[in-house]
Amino acid sequence: MYEALQQLDPIRINFSAAGMHTINVVLCFVMFGVALNIQPGQFTRLIKHPKLYLIGLFSQLVALPAITFLLIIALNQYITPTVAMGMILVAACPGGNISNFISSYSKANTELAVGLTATSTIFATITTPFNFAFWGGMYVKYIGNHAGHMLKPLTIDNWQMFETVFILLGIPLILGILFSKKFPNVTQKIKKPIQSLSFFFFIAMVALAFSNNWSFFLKYIYYIFIIVLIHNSLALITGFTIGSLFKVSDANRRTLTIETGIHNSGLGLLLLFNPKIFPENLQIGGMIFIVAWWAIWHIISGLTVASYWHRKEPV
Repeated sequence: MYEALQQLDPIRINFSAAGMHTINVVLCFVMFGVALNIQPGQFTRLIKHPKLYLIGLFSQLVALPAITFLLIIALNQYITPTVAMGMILVAACPGGNISNFISSYSKANTELAVGLTATSTIFATITTPFNFAFWGGMYVKYIGNHAGHMLKPLTIDNWQMFETVFILLGIPLILGILFSKKFPNVTQKIKKPIQSLSFFFFIAMVALAFSNNWSFFLKYIYYIFIIVLIHNSLALITGFTIGSLFKVSDANRRTLTIETGIHNSGLGLLLLFNPKIFPENLQIGGMIFIVAWWAIWHIISGLTVASYWHRKEPV
């Protein structure tokens, strides 16, 4: 497997300036749609009743990156450093907007799901660069001590990552919240259509990324599929386990499971496609393939879990 995954690294998916602007606009549109669901009262409840939110944020922002680090150490002999860094990048991204729909279909606590997605997305301007730098740095140190011959240079401008995350997430979120507050009636009418369009644009963005590299994707999907399956399953299990350990209600545990297992992989792709963060001389094909397949697979796994829970009322 290791030798096969090594062949992914030289693959570089490049976009023209117009292409980059397009996918930037797509992600901003998606984040604007997320913001339309955010109500100031959610943050008031977070302050008044912080336990559930803190448990959820711990599961997403602390537990999953830490578990991911342990997983890539366990798989160290089978995966390349770039694949490992791709897994860390996914774990560092905030909750995905589709998680709110999946939570609703799962008969989970949808209000908690929306609150966690909003909060983790707002915090992502800090937590995504921090988690990627911290756990990525830990991993680089580990393989430098244990398998230095495997290590390829991977130096990231953390300030540029922070700036990019703020522009792509922070500004659309602020505009969306202000729009929702200023035009509540219009927001109710356009909220669902925007969410549907966001889902379509998100899938189109992934397809666009691989349109010129589809043969490579099909050739190596077997290996990527197994890795993402293990990682995503572990993410879902992490959320479920933490909910069980803290003895939250069944509906809340379902929400924690989904929010921990569904991540904004689109943000990860946008960061990878940004040459200011990941210069063109870096061979990061393994990262791109992992993040792109995550973007597809977590929807499939989330809907599968939701279909099971949909038939069962929360205890």
